[in-house]
Amino acid sequence: MIDLRGGMALTLHADGVGTKILVAQAMRKYDTVGIDCVAMTVNDLICLGSEPVALLDYLALEREDDELVKEIMKGLATGAKEASAPIVGGETAILGEMIEGRGGNGFDLASMGVGIVKKREVIDGSAIRAGDMVIGLRSSGLHSNGYTLARKVLTRKHSLNEFLPSLGKTLGEELMLPTKIYVRPVLELLRRLEVHGLANITGGAFSKLARLTRTKSLAFRLNPLDRLPVFDMIANEGRLSAKEMYTTFNMGVGFCIVLAPSSAEEAIRLCKKEGFDASVIGKIAKGRGVYLGKGLLA
Repeated sequence: MIDLRGGMALTLHADGVGTKILVAQAMRKYDTVGIDCVAMTVNDLICLGSEPVALLDYLALEREDDELVKEIMKGLATGAKEASAPIVGGETAILGEMIEGRGGNGFDLASMGVGIVKKREVIDGSAIRAGDMVIGLRSSGLHSNGYTLARKVLTRKHSLNEFLPSLGKTLGEELMLPTKIYVRPVLELLRRLEVHGLANITGGAFSKLARLTRTKSLAFRLNPLDRLPVFDMIANEGRLSAKEMYTTFNMGVGFCIVLAPSSAEEAIRLCKKEGFDASVIGKIAKGRGVYLGKGLLA
């Protein structure tokens, strides 16, 4: 955050798509990774209660490829529109000696975003109290984290083109589902309700919640989630424990909102009005850490 005069602050964040890009290369599908790139930045900016106002992109290529760039830009434009944050500039570099991909289509994609917030309205978790409820917003799937482990587990037995009845689609189609952008519902809640804490469930998954109460004797008590089929596949085929799963993957919840019990029902209604499934997934209690049932996650 950058402190500005007049009671305002800028928020800055940079992020990338990660190894999901390897799936895109294998599928030769590049028109959605730009959505992931935008989502990974704006979904973190809103965690401080800030509104994303502008983005920059960085695209590094193995070689010049106008068609590849065109497809990537489609996703970036879609994501920027969904986040209501224009991409005002960026950088493209040809780094053939550094980047190598499948079929000569190697690339890396990242974005940097800026948001703005009134300093007195910053959401930092300090308002969280015992008894608060945790609302979870549904994810579309893996989003853009845990892909190194997911690919290692799932491609042992399955090809990306294999249709999997439990998923209702091919494995590649499942892994390429773009990350949901939560800007609209979160900003609507911030306008209408008193929000105590916000968390983007990405790298580290639900262990990230501990940051919101690290200076307090408060704990997150999460209920077992109604998780998406892809997470059951990863857990079963990788023989992974619940702790490993909940500290690596979003398990079907891409974003968490903490607020008073009296606001929970209205928060869920407002999220659904914006087209996002939401439900109560836990509560705040005395103690320390993040728990799934009685098991300690972080």
